[in-house]
Amino acid sequence: MSVWAIGDLQGCLGPTQRLLDRIRFDPAADTLWFCGDLVNRGGESLETLRLVHSLRAHCRVVLGNHDLSLLAIAERDEAQQRRVNADLQRVLFADDRDALLDWLRGCPLLHADRELGWMMVHAGLAPKWTTQMAEAHAREVERRLRGDGYRKLLKNMYGDRPDWNPGLRGIERERAIINILTRMRYCTPRGRIAVEEKGAPGTQAPGLYPWYEVPGRAERDLRIVCGHWSALGLFIGLGVHALDTGAVWGGRLTALQLDCDELRVVQVPGREVPG
Repeated sequence: MSVWAIGDLQGCLGPTQRLLDRIRFDPAADTLWFCGDLVNRGGESLETLRLVHSLRAHCRVVLGNHDLSLLAIAERDEAQQRRVNADLQRVLFADDRDALLDWLRGCPLLHADRELGWMMVHAGLAPKWTTQMAEAHAREVERRLRGDGYRKLLKNMYGDRPDWNPGLRGIERERAIINILTRMRYCTPRGRIAVEEKGAPGTQAPGLYPWYEVPGRAERDLRIVCGHWSALGLFIGLGVHALDTGAVWGGRLTALQLDCDELRVVQVPGREVPG
């Protein structure tokens, strides 16, 4: 039995299948952890979503910003849905869209396995959040996504503000939690997210830090695996294992074995991008 975490798929079916072959994935014995952003841009989002859905009994998936965006677009009228890219339209107008999207909406924002010693999120954690706090805040949003109020949440989740504050309530609190868990790359020591900063470390404005390097950050009792930040590439350090290696941009798709004392990383070429 093996447990593998895999970086952002972004609708890249071919690389996903090749990676599963390379790690010799056996659904009878192995478990996959997907770091979010299953869909968008890769050209095969529908097929990729169907593949992961078919493996749902053998995998753990956390929601990424592109997954949440797909869920939000699915609640709009047909005319608005036809304005999005063709890759997402194929999901939105598929015969099995309801089964796929209902399952996706039930996926968590955070997955933790304390016996294994790992936590998975799409983007990152706020500087002052312990793993226990992160779990509690993720559950708040997950309850809303799975309940009767999910349409209101999906309609109102967009926006770069407010900054996180424990005193926030309602949709502003939920939006701040979503932004941290699914959109964060850089932030200030006080936790203000700079969503406009997307480059590799060293390119950010003064006063900003990669979320995992913020001075005075909380100590965490679990190793963290995440995706989201393709410009960062494969990063392993400070208890963080970032696996978005830009498969959709012609980079690589990466898997990391979690139930192994040694560092075991497997990569395959990503999507072929026309020159």
